[in-house]
Amino acid sequence: MAYVSDLPSKQKAAILMVMLGKEYSSKIYKHLSQDEIEQLTLAITNLDRIDNQLGDSVIEEFYDITLAQKYVNEGGMDYARDVLVAAMGADQADALLGRLTASLQVRPFDFVRRADSAQVFNFIQNEHPQTIALVLSYLDTNRAAMILSSLPQDVQAQVIKRIARMGIVSPDYIREAERVLERKFGSIGYTANVAVGGIDTIVEILNSVDRGTESYILSAIEQDEPELAEEIHNKLFVFEDLIKLTDIALQKVLKEVDSDVLTIALKSATEQITQKIFKNISKRLKETIEENMKFMGPVRVRDVEAAQQKIVNIVRRLEDSGVIDIARGGKEDELV
Repeated sequence: MAYVSDLPSKQKAAILMVMLGKEYSSKIYKHLSQDEIEQLTLAITNLDRIDNQLGDSVIEEFYDITLAQKYVNEGGMDYARDVLVAAMGADQADALLGRLTASLQVRPFDFVRRADSAQVFNFIQNEHPQTIALVLSYLDTNRAAMILSSLPQDVQAQVIKRIARMGIVSPDYIREAERVLERKFGSIGYTANVAVGGIDTIVEILNSVDRGTESYILSAIEQDEPELAEEIHNKLFVFEDLIKLTDIALQKVLKEVDSDVLTIALKSATEQITQKIFKNISKRLKETIEENMKFMGPVRVRDVEAAQQKIVNIVRRLEDSGVIDIARGGKEDELV
């Protein structure tokens, strides 16, 4: 099998995009950040002619990474090796995993993610809030929410604040936290600093807990760090979530939105959200907004975001007052 390990990662990513073609590359672009898009686009523009052998080698390496990552996600490194050994023999399997370890980016506490939630709770509930925060940061949001809801209320707020301020965690601290649980779950070693936690992690967790738990946590955080509480609160429901509202709930929201604000907010909205909103306003208002958008010209990004946040604030206010209800419990729940 041909490897292209001597090529920079950005160059290999650029080659992969070219080899995949516009249709599939465009789908991948949708999942990248603005900075990643800019870097990848620049790398593509700097590419020379790609010969078939090089292109095939990049695709083969990408396939190996994807396949190995799939096995790791399913059962961890040991499981991945067993499957690869059965498929290609011990030497090739070890060589593949050895070459791709950095690319696989196996997350800490993999053994915890495969354990039962009740077991995880039992073994971390008496740990320091910082350790609990670290473990929850590596669990999927639904399981993290379940465990968080089971913790004492005073601990819940402490854990949430630590997740928000976690940032970069040293591998030594991660290994030490893993060691505490290794007698029951096993352990995994790491050599590079890892970015975990943050506001987005908190938002995903709080969006999965019950409303009472969310309210208590935000109230507790607001007493100590009001700016952090406001930042979390503003992200709990984002503009893109309007698509999940039922028509009746959305109509209640739109009745309180100024037409100028709605026009600006729709400037960068997806076609799906735009059509959802147009479906729930009068034909006359729809025609007016379309006409205004046509002749509006460029609008500053911060103005669009401010308009969208005003609509989000209305949603949150209506929810708090009981006019509409945002269902909790997972990504599949409908907002009504």
